[in-house]
Amino acid sequence: MICTEERDMMMANRKKFSTGNHPVEMGLPMLHLMNAGFEIDIVTPTGAPVAIEEWAMPADDADVKELFRDYADAFANPGSLADFVGNTMDDAVSYAAVFIPGGHGAMLGLPDNADVSEVLHWADRNDLFTLALCHGPAALLAAKNDEGFLYAGYKMTVFPDSVDKQTPMIGYLPGPMPWWLCEKLTGFGAQIINTKADNSSHVDRRLITGASPKAANGFGRLSATTLLEAAKS
Repeated sequence: MICTEERDMMMANRKKFSTGNHPVEMGLPMLHLMNAGFEIDIVTPTGAPVAIEEWAMPADDADVKELFRDYADAFANPGSLADFVGNTMDDAVSYAAVFIPGGHGAMLGLPDNADVSEVLHWADRNDLFTLALCHGPAALLAAKNDEGFLYAGYKMTVFPDSVDKQTPMIGYLPGPMPWWLCEKLTGFGAQIINTKADNSSHVDRRLITGASPKAANGFGRLSATTLLEAAKS
């Protein structure tokens, strides 16, 4: 699971938004994958602590809150993606997927990270699944090279730009986004198939995506069952 270690998003109006990975978009898929028997290795680009939107922690979800208590040390002391790519990636044989949880923080540092690009191409070469939820597909933008964009032509569900453009008006964001995720993805050839921040998820080849926090539960269940079916076959 590749998490962001960056917290402050500078909005277009120069105001800062305290973000990170969304606890529901991280926690619910983790629970489904763990219940299916998968173990999760947590990394950030440099091994710095995972940035988590603590203010978005669900007050009434005991399972998610317990998960974050149990994984507090792992989130505070994650592995280093740079170390994985530089030292162990080519010898890693036990992985089923790369998971990129959502939260606006996925747009910070990951889309232009060379190690993220290496991991995504490694996953593709080795027939691993890639899971990305809500704003998590921002990290897919790293998968560009001289041959083009790895996910050109893929259909995916992503948090809509149209909703991000509305959120400053309701106070969720302190200003307009610094850039627009769906616009970037479609510019490189991805096909966004949802228009609302709904509970939709989608599988295209070995890429599994989900549209919003509302999709977190279904996305997690879909990811777990798809990975299990692939393992059995």
